[in-house]
Amino acid sequence: MTIFPPDPNLIALRLELARLRSERGWTYDELAHRTGLARRTLIEIEQGRTIGSLKTWHAIAHALDVPVDHLFARLCEGHEPPAEPTS
Repeated sequence: MTIFPPDPNLIALRLELARLRSERGWTYDELAHRTGLARRTLIEIEQGRTIGSLKTWHAIAHALDVPVDHLFARLCEGHEPPAEPTS
């Protein structure tokens, strides 16, 4: 039997990006300057019109000075943790 993981919580990921950007008082222009990404790309990610690539999220994490896993952990918000394997 195949067990599929739950869908990633992309809303929680977007909200964390918005929270971190807002916490720093950064505009989209400031985040774009610090990441080297296009302002439009950042807006589309934060507003849920695109997901962004791993390279994009890596640049965002570095600009925000947070580990990538801090951001990606949000993808699992609301999910039950996987069961421990039985021996």
